[in-house]
Amino acid sequence: MNISAAVPGRTQKAVSRYESQKRRDWNTFCHYLKNHKPPLQLSRCSGAHILEFLRHLDQFGKTKVHTPLCPFYGFPHPPAPCPCPLRQAWGSLDALVGRLRAAYEENGGKTEANPFGTRAVRLYLREVRETQGKARGIAYEKKKRKKVNSASAVCDEEDDEEEILHHPIQDDRGTFKGAVAGTMLTFPPLQQPVSLVQWFR
Repeated sequence: MNISAAVPGRTQKAVSRYESQKRRDWNTFCHYLKNHKPPLQLSRCSGAHILEFLRHLDQFGKTKVHTPLCPFYGFPHPPAPCPCPLRQAWGSLDALVGRLRAAYEENGGKTEANPFGTRAVRLYLREVRETQGKARGIAYEKKKRKKVNSASAVCDEEDDEEEILHHPIQDDRGTFKGAVAGTMLTFPPLQQPVSLVQWFR
């Protein structure tokens, strides 16, 4: 079954969005390698270099992560501002690693040597998820994936994006934000997260 033919508008749009974001992410990573001191070659990248790259991105983060000493630690709705640092949200990092892992192999890298798939990277993402969940009083839960008749790579990536949308991140103003291919969607405060399909009906 040709899934593109079955739902041409939705599938084509998702593929285009995902591929363009993956290309931008890959260019950003290659630029990081080029400007690294000393410069890094892609073939010599390890899991440690990927962790260094992910930590480097924290300086551009917009998610407030309270420290254990902060009086608002574990509060999903802090009543006042605090000096705690801004970080990249776990959902954004998780999606980014997934796209770069695919881009690495598409650009000639071997699966067994993919630094984005190393145990160190998986453990780091798990640690970020747990740390941010406790610091912000948020419980991250896995969304059950829906099975499709044709298990194509396009549908797998689309499911990955929808999974992140079902794990909104609440900021200090009580709004929900979901990471979709490197973008942030803002929703009004809700008691429970909803999917985009339900939201726009």
